[in-house]
Amino acid sequence: MSFAIESKRATFSAMSTSKTKNGTRLREAALLTPTDLGAKATRDISGAMNAVLADVFALYLKTKNFHWHMSGPHFRDYHLMLDDQGEQIFAMTDDIAERVRKIGGMTIRSIGQISKLQRISDNDADFVEPLDMLAELREDNQTLISKLREAHDVADEYNDVATTSMIENWIDQTERRHWFLFETCRNAKSGGH
Repeated sequence: MSFAIESKRATFSAMSTSKTKNGTRLREAALLTPTDLGAKATRDISGAMNAVLADVFALYLKTKNFHWHMSGPHFRDYHLMLDDQGEQIFAMTDDIAERVRKIGGMTIRSIGQISKLQRISDNDADFVEPLDMLAELREDNQTLISKLREAHDVADEYNDVATTSMIENWIDQTERRHWFLFETCRNAKSGGH
C-alpha cells in the first residue's frame, strides 16, 4: 500500500473524529453504523473511498467547468459530451458516500475536506483551448482509473465484495469516458478538425 494512500487515510481519519474537552479524540458514536468488517477495515476502506470521492468531485467540477467554457467549431458536440460525462461522474458521488456510511465510516462534509483529499488537480485558467480541455480530462480520467484500482485493492484485502463490485462498475464507466476523450483528441490530430 502506498504512502500517499496511508497519508490520505490518516488525514481523513483525523477529520472524522471529534475532540473532547480533555483533548482525546473520539468517534462520533451517534453516527456509528454496525458492520462485520471490523474497525481497521472500516478505517482503511473509508479512507480509500473518501479519497476517491474527493477525486470524483474534483473531476466533476472540472468537467462542468470545461463544459461551461467550451468554444470553437465543435462546441455543440464537445459541450454535450462533457455534459453527459459530468452527469455520470456526479452520479457516482452519492453511491460512494453511502457505501462509506454503510460500512460504518464517516464521509466528506465540505469543499475544504475535498481540497485536502483530492489528487486530481483543479484548472482555474481563464481560457483553455478545447482540445487541451479534452486532453486534460482524458488524463484525469486515467488518473481516476488508477485511484479506483488502488481503492479496489484495499476493499479486496478485507473481502468487501460490495465495495469491490461497485468499484469495478466505476472503472468500466471511467474507462469509457477515457476512451471517448482519447478518440476525440486522436481524430483532431489526424485531420478531423
